[in-house]
Amino acid sequence: MPWSSVCITAFCHSRSFLLAVVEGVRPPKMAPPRHGRYTVEPVTFQSEGVELVGNLYLPQGGDVSKAPAVAILGPFCYVKEQAPVQYATRLADEGFVALAFDCRTHGASKGEPRRLEEPQNKVVDLGSAIEFLKSRPEVDADKIAALGVCEGASEVMVAAASNPNIKAAAVVSGHYREHDNDVALIGGLELLGGEIKVEEAEARLQQRSEKAKAALEKYQATGEVEYIPIVDPLRKDVGLPWKPIWDWYHGWADRGIWENRVALMSYVRYMEFESLNAGAAQLKVPTIMIHGEFSDGPPSAYKHFETIASEKKKLVKEDGVNHFQFYEDPAVIDKAVGNAAEFLLEHLG
Repeated sequence: MPWSSVCITAFCHSRSFLLAVVEGVRPPKMAPPRHGRYTVEPVTFQSEGVELVGNLYLPQGGDVSKAPAVAILGPFCYVKEQAPVQYATRLADEGFVALAFDCRTHGASKGEPRRLEEPQNKVVDLGSAIEFLKSRPEVDADKIAALGVCEGASEVMVAAASNPNIKAAAVVSGHYREHDNDVALIGGLELLGGEIKVEEAEARLQQRSEKAKAALEKYQATGEVEYIPIVDPLRKDVGLPWKPIWDWYHGWADRGIWENRVALMSYVRYMEFESLNAGAAQLKVPTIMIHGEFSDGPPSAYKHFETIASEKKKLVKEDGVNHFQFYEDPAVIDKAVGNAAEFLLEHLG
């Protein structure tokens, strides 16, 4: 597949991305929940017979009825204690019933094999989360939205394009699912810095696909699951082969909150999932996109925004903001939630 004009900028926008990310990424010191006008209720619900575990954030001490609600999806292989909790707490402060949950095979939720990262399953799990919210007496079933961060943005787009129960969508610092983004991601800093050519990154992607298919065949024949690390400071054959990504994530693994592994066979279906045609082009509900100047692939994000079918759409560009600030920077997250909440409340009615 030829390299398009999106090229390396599909992941990093420009060489200045590198400095912005390296300077901006720190070991995780997550922003403390702000304001505190909410209560938390641990919850469980079913998705295709699998028990999912989440936390439901109720505004104003939980004494609410017929409130708008938001279900939240996070980044690649996320757990609810990472970025989702930062958005859920703030959305609850804005009057939403907010649900942060672990998708199947991740975190506290059930499901085997563990750490199987298939976006298609997350779309289904999001639908189940929406059904759970509809069942709650605190929630107005006609005012339910979905919010996705990073990888979750792609999954929210696809889900909202096909699920009539999702009445509006917010996508934040999205990693949008298309081939050019895959090439740029697997090429890592070497591709960004010109140490390897696009053709070598394409070859790495093809090798990843072949290894994933072999891992799937092995699992089907023997039941054995082959894993690779998600991040590593040196290895190039990991899920997210960028040193700055390692800098942010490894602290979570060190603290035992997040598993630094993904089932290799995940990439069979992962690479089949795309968010432009199946998501943006079919997306007819009101949608707000929030994206940083140095977030993951601004050209890809803006292409998705232009493709969104809904006439009720809004793009918020955050100058000078990098991808990981949408995970942990209190000021950046406060502003993102403020923009998202205002848009969602306006269009949910």
